[in-house]
Amino acid sequence: MTPTEAFAAIPLAAVCCDSNFDLEEAHILKEQLIHRTPYRTMTPVAFGELIDDLLHHFPRDHWQELIRQAVPALTVEQQEVAYGLATQLVFCDRVVKPEEATFLTTLGNELSLPPGRAAQIKEVLAMLQRDVLIGEPGA
Repeated sequence: MTPTEAFAAIPLAAVCCDSNFDLEEAHILKEQLIHRTPYRTMTPVAFGELIDDLLHHFPRDHWQELIRQAVPALTVEQQEVAYGLATQLVFCDRVVKPEEATFLTTLGNELSLPPGRAAQIKEVLAMLQRDVLIGEPGA
């Protein structure tokens, strides 16, 4: 797996881990990737083919095998950002399903990040997704 494939595979696995690839998650995944190198220089067809090729891994390998293949292809810095993107996608609907929590734990254990770093990333992204103005005047 190339680094380009691997970096996209991790957040893609996050949106597929609960067997529900919804439009909001798909949109956020696309938006997060197409503004980064090398995805921003891909044609829409090439980007779509990349995602389709990665999705073909799921029936055969399931997400655990996909992340096991992806992680070694990435540097520690790339792993950290990919984990952040995956975490953001899990929290984007403000509901973390048990399958998604399992995904984040499993992914965090597979990464080569310093101890506690995955937990820090998860904590910050969970905080950023809180809907804190509920009930406020003008909200």
